[in-house]
Amino acid sequence: MPGRRRDNRGAAPYPRSLRVNQVLRQVVAEELERLADADERLRLVTVTSIDTAPDLRQATVFLSSLTDAGADALGERRAHLQRSVARQLRLKRTPLLSFEVDPAVVEGGKVEEALRRIRQAERGDDQVGEDPRGGDPEAGPRLGLP
Repeated sequence: MPGRRRDNRGAAPYPRSLRVNQVLRQVVAEELERLADADERLRLVTVTSIDTAPDLRQATVFLSSLTDAGADALGERRAHLQRSVARQLRLKRTPLLSFEVDPAVVEGGKVEEALRRIRQAERGDDQVGEDPRGGDPEAGPRLGLP
């Protein structure tokens, strides 16, 4: 057919940058898991997503949480992570990695805290674990039965 490129690879269901993001996330997550064995500061670091620039020169790695110690460790290990990415991916350029806390995780935490405060206000208790109606707080709701 004229105007349509034909090859053996087939049509990609999504843009190249999304595929690169997925592969980068997998490579970085696996490498961070290996590094966490040697460096305790990286033990609770989880890669949630990666966003690469359209020219693939930079990639922002979003993490579920990031302490100051974890940020320092990532800064020290950035070159190692870049080399791992370069070895495992066939790209013209290896993107420069930067690390940030995932804003979706932060916002989700805020929503969760707001919901927790609303539930406490509805129950009328200010102290955690105390049931204002009396009885065992672990027993669950009373269902209005005598």
